Parts: sequence; structure tokens; C-alpha cells
Amino acid sequence: MPPETSDLRAVVERYAAAWAAGDPAKIVACYHPDVILHYFGANALAGDHVGKAAALRTLADFGQRTQRKLVAVVATLAGAERGAVIARERLGVGAAAVEVERVLVYAVRDGLLHECWVYDADQRQIDRLVGAV
Repeated sequence: MPPETSDLRAVVERYAAAWAAGDPAKIVACYHPDVILHYFGANALAGDHVGKAAALRTLADFGQRTQRKLVAVVATLAGAERGAVIARERLGVGAAAVEVERVLVYAVRDGLLHECWVYDADQRQIDRLVGAV
């Protein structure tokens, strides 16, 4: 049975607040042990990353490859079955840095983020930043 919209909203907002505060321990605590991270595109990280350890490795790898920095949480959203965070991030370094908007859509189970689909405004740009398969 899916969580109530208010419960889903609370989980997404807790995650967004931890991310905005730059609190890695609270961010990690938001993930379900069986979390599934879906990255799209044609890059070295595209695909499904199943389990908390695999998802965290992928997130760390993405951060290293892109020098990812959160600029702002633009919005949090919640509906009957999914929640989302719209985020603005700075990727790259120096003059090559770009700001991108990303939509992270979540499913929640047991009060934790269980599944995440990452949608980027310019997937080809992300593919270039992350690198080839």
C-alpha cells in the first residue's frame, strides 16, 4: 500500500532539507536499504543501481566525475504515489562549470526513499560531464 501523500511529502522534505544543509549522515539515513537509483543517458553511470551500497557508490562517483554542488532546492512535490525534488546544481569546475536543473522522482517505502528516477534537463550535457560508458 503506498504511503499517504502527507507521509510521502514528509519523507521528501526531510531528504531535501538534509541535502540543502549538506548533512551526509541525514541524507544517507533517508535511503531505504533496498533503494534503486535509475540513471538515464549514455554514460558510465547509466542504468539501475540496486541497494543502498550500490546507490551510494554511484552518487559518490557522479559527484567525483562532475564536482556536483547543490545550488538550490527549487521545489519539493508530493502526490498519491510519488514525490519529487526539483534541484538546481552546479556541475564541472571553473569556466567549464554549468548550472543544471534536475528532477528527482521518488517512491517511498517504510518511510524511506525506496526508488529514485533522475531526469535531467539536458541529458547529453550530463553524458558529456560523466563520461563514456
